[in-house]
Formats: sequence, structure tokens, C-alpha cells
Amino acid sequence: MLAIVVAAGCYVGYAAIRHARPVTLPAPTGQYAVGRTTVDWTDSTRTDPIAPQAGRSRELSVWLWYPAPPGTTGPRAPYAPGAWSGLHLPGPIGLAETNFGAVRDHALDRVPVAAGQFPVVVLEPGLGFAVPQYTTIAEDLASHGYLVAGVTPTYSANLTVLHGGAVHSSPAGNPRAFDGTDLHAGAAQEAGDRLVQVWSADARFTAGQVAGLGRAGDFAGHVDANHTVYIGHSFGGAAALQACHDDPRCTGAANLDGTQFGPVVHSGLDRPTLTMASEDSCVTGTCQPASAADRSDQATARTLLAASTGSTFRYQITGMRHFNFTDYATYYLAGPLRSQLALGSIDGDHGLAITSAYLTAFLNYVEHDRPDPLLTKPDRRYPQVKIL
Repeated sequence: MLAIVVAAGCYVGYAAIRHARPVTLPAPTGQYAVGRTTVDWTDSTRTDPIAPQAGRSRELSVWLWYPAPPGTTGPRAPYAPGAWSGLHLPGPIGLAETNFGAVRDHALDRVPVAAGQFPVVVLEPGLGFAVPQYTTIAEDLASHGYLVAGVTPTYSANLTVLHGGAVHSSPAGNPRAFDGTDLHAGAAQEAGDRLVQVWSADARFTAGQVAGLGRAGDFAGHVDANHTVYIGHSFGGAAALQACHDDPRCTGAANLDGTQFGPVVHSGLDRPTLTMASEDSCVTGTCQPASAADRSDQATARTLLAASTGSTFRYQITGMRHFNFTDYATYYLAGPLRSQLALGSIDGDHGLAITSAYLTAFLNYVEHDRPDPLLTKPDRRYPQVKIL
């Protein structure tokens, strides 16, 4: 018994040390330095349907990552400033996760924008997540010349921050109907179809606001408002597809491991789409279903594919699971905690490098008409990627 107690104490001590040890996110691979700023926007045209208090206008927190001139220096933008630190696991269990104050990102705080006009990328997180947890992907895309607007869906995220204060999820924003395994059965399907419309409207509103930034202020003349791509993870991927369907300015959409919802499933898309799936996912429409939920995901994906006329790019990534598309892949996580999260065997940094590389290739194709062999041919740098 004494040996067990001693071993447990040693493990807790080790976890505490790792909790405090700095972790540096993967470095952006593009030619630009990366700037970051944040804004709170209110959509006065919409009454928020998922706010706990009736009659409120929809309010959103948006993080902007953007190209800065190469070689720019300045203060680093903190990973999770102020009340955003509440994204960290609370209490004693938080010792099992890297302290967010020790996470080193690469964006610089409110530095000047690089010369040129940059296409807009609207990024939406998965249900419960917030955009700071996708910093690795956002920074890399910005370094390649894209203005990335990450929008956290208020009342659906476990935490967002508006006007400096923490705001948590509501029953309407994160419905209990999603607690089941089959998201396309009964009440879950209905809830998903309703909520994806709210998220799609969030994304389109954000795109419009970013376009407005190009007319005055720090971003004047730097926004290519005629080219917008929507990107999302999990439920955010479903919202990205629906937003592209609803926005005539949209040039393409990318879905990271998200089963699809909304009218777009049956009407399809006439613009290019990219879908990246974890190894145990059926959201590409190609898998060996192991459950009723898998069969539902597969059938939904196939319905969308059959209805779509735009070019499609689909990939399955061996060793990646659902959380590997987020910054969770980069944190230290103690073994007992890691075992409870959807993280695969792939090296976390490498999995995010794969994600960023394929997203960049897709964006260069749809925004600049630059076909990249990476989209259609195997690449020895990424043997984990299966082209479907």
C-alpha cells in the first residue's frame, strides 16, 4: 500500500511539473508574420434564439488572425487572455493539462497588416469549443496570406467572453438532445437542423463585418471581400457547409470531421468542398460502419455528396481522432485525462501540420486558382492521409 501511495504522489508531482512547463504551438509555415486582434460584434438584425433571456440581439466574440509584414516584431498575443483562461480545466483536474499561461503561440498583438488584399476565412469551432482552441490552424492560415475570422458561437460554447466577461452555454445553444450517440435520430436531428442555421448566420454576419473592416481603419484596403471561405470543425464544419450554401460570396467550404446538418444536406453545394475525417469517422461517406450512429453519419454524407455539383476533396487520416483537429493535440495531458479524450496515436503536432497543409492547398485552389498536387495525389510527407 505504501508503494502505491508513494507512486501516486510521484505521479501527481510529475503532472504538476508538466502542467507548468511551457508548450510552444507549431510554428506557422507561411511567408508572413501573424497579427491578432479581437472584437465584439452585435448583430442588431437578429434576436438571439438561444440566449437564456428573450429579446436579446445576437452578440459574438470574433478573433482576427491576419498577415503581418515578414520580420515584424512586437508583443506576443497571449493564448487565452483574461476570462478566456476559463477554457482551462478547473480545479485539481487542471493540473493534468498544460497551464494556458504556459502555452506559447506565435501571433503578435495588434501589429500592422501586411501590404495587399487578403481573402477572408471564417472559422467556426466544434460544439462546446471556442476559437482560441484552434490557434495553431488559424495562425498557419494567416501566415499564408489569409484573414482568418474565428467566431465563437455564444451560448453554444462552454465559454465565450463578451465585453470582458465570461458567458456560458445555454440549454438551447447546447441541447441535451445531442447527448445520445446518434446525432441523426429524432430530437437530435431536429436540434441540429435548427442550431446549424444559427451558426450559419453567425458565420455570414462575421464575413460581412470583416468586409466592412476593409473600408476604414487598420484593415482599410486589405480585405478581399469578394472571396470568402468557411471552415469549421465538428458541428462548426456542418455550419461552414450551410453558410457557404447560403452566401453567394462563398468560394468554398472545409469540414473537419463534422457530420452534416441543415438544408445543405439535401440541396447540396455547387462550390468546392474539402472534408477531412478522423480514422474512426464516417462523415466522408466512406467507412465501415460499426454502429447505427456510423450508418446515420455515412448516409447523411452520401446524401450531401449526391446532391452536390461542386468539386469535392475527401480524406481519412490514420491515427487522428476528433480532438486532434484542435490545440488539445499540442497540450500536455496526463495519461488518465488523455485516455478520456478523443485523441489518436498520431503525433499531435504532425496531425495539425497535415490539417494545415491540406487546408492551405484547398484555399490556394479556391481563392487563387492554384491547383496543388497535394489535393489529388499521395504525398510521402503525409503517409497517414488516405485520399477517398
